[in-house]
Amino acid sequence: MKFEQLDVWKRSSRLACNTYKALANCRDYGFKDQVTRSAVSIPSNIAEGMERDSQADQARFLYYGKGSAGELVTQIYIGIEIGLIERELGLKLIAESKEVASYASGTN
Repeated sequence: MKFEQLDVWKRSSRLACNTYKALANCRDYGFKDQVTRSAVSIPSNIAEGMERDSQADQARFLYYGKGSAGELVTQIYIGIEIGLIERELGLKLIAESKEVASYASGTN
């Protein structure tokens, strides 16, 4: 199956786009860079894994994507706390990140 057909890849790609949009006006460029890199890492790792020839590699890269989702959740919580991410939007991004992580781990 092509990675573009996977729901987890589609959702994580949308999550990355929504994260970028949420931080479009953020002037803390270090924070913005870190958060957006985490968000982009999720679908990127999924795609990279699916392009590998072995199921073990595919599983490993899904695992990396799940880890990046956890990193993103942490950064969004921090962004909410320090006032860089609006609370309601941040909580929506967190919920979606956790859903993507559950798909990546095969628990959903």
